[in-house]
Amino acid sequence: MTLPIPALTQRTSPHCDDRPAGEEISLLVIHNISLPAGCFTGAPEQSYVDALFMGTLDCTAEPGFEALKGLRVSAHCIIWRDGRIFQYVPFAKRAWHAGVSQFAGRERCNDFSIGIELEGTDNLPYTEAQYQSLISLTCYLCQQYPAITPNRITGHSDIAPGRKTDPGTVFDWTRYLFAVKSALHSGINSAGKEFS
Repeated sequence: MTLPIPALTQRTSPHCDDRPAGEEISLLVIHNISLPAGCFTGAPEQSYVDALFMGTLDCTAEPGFEALKGLRVSAHCIIWRDGRIFQYVPFAKRAWHAGVSQFAGRERCNDFSIGIELEGTDNLPYTEAQYQSLISLTCYLCQQYPAITPNRITGHSDIAPGRKTDPGTVFDWTRYLFAVKSALHSGINSAGKEFS
């Protein structure tokens, strides 16, 4: 069965480039982000996180933003607190989300991974809407890129230990991976509807 792509609002980040020639997409990395930390938005298009990924962040807008001056980062997608998904970088392109990183002995995870940000922090629970959107998006990506298996879904903290801590201890890996495996196995999405 073919799993449908979730609804994605398209945004075009300049912070991306081509993957190395012939590189297989084989890893999914889960992150979190909020700017300022712990502040969430109801209007993603007007948020500081959106501005950061679009390269338009006013680094004088908030205390602490000065450290972000000149920073060029992006993720393929972000899932906001209400479950909406924005795509900033085409999946075939290399987003700049992982930084110095290593997975299964390979460095430069940006080369072969897709990065998904959750609007959040390490210590505040994620929303039900975020889990549902993440599960749906993950299932779609696993189907589109068969080298991404549940064993190759990881957190930023796992590929950059000591440097990064996201998605944090509040992220429910057991619930998330069980739902993904169940959906991929049965062809039934998280809402109980059969994938077409």
